[in-house]
Amino acid sequence: MSTRKQLKALVNARRGVIVPGAFNALSAKVVEDLGFEAIYVTGAGVTNMWFGMPDQGFMGLAEIADHTARIRDTVEVPLLVDADTGFGNALNVYHTVRTLERAGADCIQLEDQVAPKRCGHFNGKDVISTDEAVSKIKAAVDARRDPDLLIMARTDAAAVHGFEAAVERAQLFAEAGADILFVEAVTREDEVRALPQRLDRPQLMNMVIGGKTPIFNATELADLGYGIVLYANAALQGAVMGMQNALTLLRDEREVTEASGLVTPFAERQRLVGKPQWDALDKRYS
Repeated sequence: MSTRKQLKALVNARRGVIVPGAFNALSAKVVEDLGFEAIYVTGAGVTNMWFGMPDQGFMGLAEIADHTARIRDTVEVPLLVDADTGFGNALNVYHTVRTLERAGADCIQLEDQVAPKRCGHFNGKDVISTDEAVSKIKAAVDARRDPDLLIMARTDAAAVHGFEAAVERAQLFAEAGADILFVEAVTREDEVRALPQRLDRPQLMNMVIGGKTPIFNATELADLGYGIVLYANAALQGAVMGMQNALTLLRDEREVTEASGLVTPFAERQRLVGKPQWDALDKRYS
């Protein structure tokens, strides 16, 4: 079964599959190695980890396509790819979908913020008109070559126009052909519980650690009927804390060893990057 068919089955099962975010190929390898069934290629993560900048529209199509292709070459599980606003108007969205499909995306996420977009859990967001947002989803649906490629439509309208307006937009996105719906940054527990009852398409719920949405256990979200439980930047936040802890020890004690428990053993690092397989190829071709 192709990764796109795998993802479609996972989403339609509505069992709250946990999807962690990856910000580069090695983080994707770690996610896959731990047994997660799909990976989210996070725009915020790419922006934070590669540019050292906040998630405020600095990433472009070339960067996310390059990361997607590198991750696709590294792992075998389905990839959901964050394409922000599609990097322009409906025509740009069409081009974005073609580009990311070619790079190996199994699902492409598009949102309805004005450019430059902001992290969904930042203040000061705004959204484009409903008509323009719907036209961009239609363009995304028309652009895909493979009918198994999924289009995920995200709305940030809850922060601007309220919960009911966000639900209305999400329903219009479904009518435009979106396969998965993503109502971002709802702030109340009753709203999280209501969404699967209000919208009939499979949905994603975003669990942002420290963000505006109350944290729910993934089992409860599965029971509510969510298809995907996204932890887009849990790996990133864990990696930053790991670096801070290891480097603090190095600064203060002037050495770091494997015995500290703060660094991955050398051998484990080599296993994750596939050194035994590369050694075998080297021997084969020598």
